[in-house]
Amino acid sequence: MDEKRFVVALFGLAVAVVVGVLAYQFIAALTVSVFLYYSTRRYYSSLRRLRLPARVRAVVVMASLAIPLLLLVSYAAVLLIVEARQFVTQYALVDVAATHVSWLDGAESVPDLTVEGLYSAYQSGQLSPFVDFLSENAMVLTSVASQFVLNLFITTIVTYYLLVDGRRIREWLLRFDDGAIIREYLEAVDEELEAVLFGNLLNVLAISLIAIAAFTGYNVIAPAAVEVPYPTLAGALTGIASLIPVVGMKIIYLPLTGFTALPVVLDGQSSLLAYVLGFLLVAVVVVDTIPDLLLRPLLSGESTHVGLLMLAYTLGPVVLGFYGLFFAPILLVVGMTFANTALPRLLGASEPDGLHPDQLRLEDFS
Repeated sequence: MDEKRFVVALFGLAVAVVVGVLAYQFIAALTVSVFLYYSTRRYYSSLRRLRLPARVRAVVVMASLAIPLLLLVSYAAVLLIVEARQFVTQYALVDVAATHVSWLDGAESVPDLTVEGLYSAYQSGQLSPFVDFLSENAMVLTSVASQFVLNLFITTIVTYYLLVDGRRIREWLLRFDDGAIIREYLEAVDEELEAVLFGNLLNVLAISLIAIAAFTGYNVIAPAAVEVPYPTLAGALTGIASLIPVVGMKIIYLPLTGFTALPVVLDGQSSLLAYVLGFLLVAVVVVDTIPDLLLRPLLSGESTHVGLLMLAYTLGPVVLGFYGLFFAPILLVVGMTFANTALPRLLGASEPDGLHPDQLRLEDFS
């Protein structure tokens, strides 16, 4: 290597290190962007039939994700606040909480959730404990909010340009081809990531529809006192939570079961708890267990082992934090595809008769 190439290589290595360090600072946002890109790429490609420009298709895809999710979260937040206020008011929980939480000292009741009600409560000093608490923790709350907005902005921008320029990035990577090994590997990774992550999106939609039908059907049978509140919203949130296997859906239907049973217990109508147990059984069997056994294997990609994928989804957040939920399955697919396609050729392994390297699967070695 001559001096010029050495200098260029050294400069390129320095740039790569700097870019890598900066990317690591926003690894959560970048990981979610890659996850969203592969989850929505088929939808983005299908919009070509409408003969829309690439940028317009990307905006449509982003809006299709963002607007329903924003409406769903906003609707859930509003309903949660309203229901919580009614529950706190009905059982006078403010007085009980004020004796144990210092910053609630002086709060007598929950104000009406209207502009006039909040303004009147502020004038009367009823909101002073909450204002003091927010003032004391302003820096922490501001830091959390700014980090969230920044990561959301990065995720939106990166996902948009991955959809628009994904083909160009792929072609650039394929320039570094060496005996077709790189091309075969990158194409296999690209296809498997799309199959796995798009399958997750389909799984969310399927679980949402199943949960909505199950919760609505339960309400038709159950007495009014033990009906599931807002079954459509609860079903949609259950579908989104299904992204996390094993524990995902439970973070929705278990609190929902408790919320349904609590008023019955407080009112002394213990005989109605049989319906609540019936709802829990429906949630566990119909919503959680059966779809996980039947749908997930069908929607888990072409060659990635279902058990390994479930471990990646489960252990990823434990080891890496929140972004591990998205990073671990991507890393699993990248690693398993390398072991399945490129590694045998690099080691000079012989191919089974009649099979192309692209047709090799992990099952062939089990």
